[in-house]
Amino acid sequence: MEHILKESSRDPKLAFYRQTVKAGTAWTHTLKRGEVLRIVDLQGNQSVDTLLYNPQDPGERYDVNNTISAQRNSMIGLGTEIRSNLDRVMLTVIADTCGEHDTLGSGCSAEGNTIRYTDKTRYMHSCRDTFVGAFLENNGLCKREQTCNLNFFTKVLLDSEGRLEFADGISGPGKYVELKAEMDVTLLVSNCSQMNNPCNDYNPTPVEMIIWDK
Repeated sequence: MEHILKESSRDPKLAFYRQTVKAGTAWTHTLKRGEVLRIVDLQGNQSVDTLLYNPQDPGERYDVNNTISAQRNSMIGLGTEIRSNLDRVMLTVIADTCGEHDTLGSGCSAEGNTIRYTDKTRYMHSCRDTFVGAFLENNGLCKREQTCNLNFFTKVLLDSEGRLEFADGISGPGKYVELKAEMDVTLLVSNCSQMNNPCNDYNPTPVEMIIWDK
C-alpha cells in the first residue's frame, strides 16, 4: 500500500532554525512538543538514518514494532504516528512529498558492510559508527543505547520469504517529510554516506533541517 502525498503550507522563511547536514555526518536536536521539523532531501535519493529518544528519559525511545503495529504498515508516510517503546506517539507525519520511508533496514555497520560487500568495505563509513560518535559526544549515551532506526527517503522491500532488499532511490531533489513533535523528542541523525547499495543512489548528498515553532 502506497502512502498519500501532501505538500506543506509552511514557509521556510518563517522557520526559526535551518541547517544543512553533510553526507556522512551526524545531527542531533531536541524538538519541543508542538514544533515541526521538515527534513529536505536536497539533491535526491539520500538516506537519513534517524533515532528518537525522550530527552527526559532516554530509556524511552523509538520502537519499530509499536509503530508498525499501530498503522499495520511497515513503511512510514503521511499520517503515520511514530511511537515509542512505551507506545506513546513521539512524532506524526503531517506532510510528505516522497511517499514511503523505511522501518526495516536499520543502519549500515562495519559488520554489515563486511557481510554484504566483502571485508574490503569493513572500514568504510557506517551509520552505526556515526551514531556511536554522536552518542558519546552529545548525549552521554553508550553503544548499547542504539535501536533499530528509521530511514527517511529509503525503501526496503520485504518479500514473501522474509528477505530484505534495498530499492533503487525513490526520492528526488527537494522532496521532504514534515514531522510534528507530539512530545519533547531528541533526534539523532546519521546522514548516510553508504556507497555500496542504492539506498542513496550510490551518491551521498546533503540534507536540510528546517524547524518551526508551535
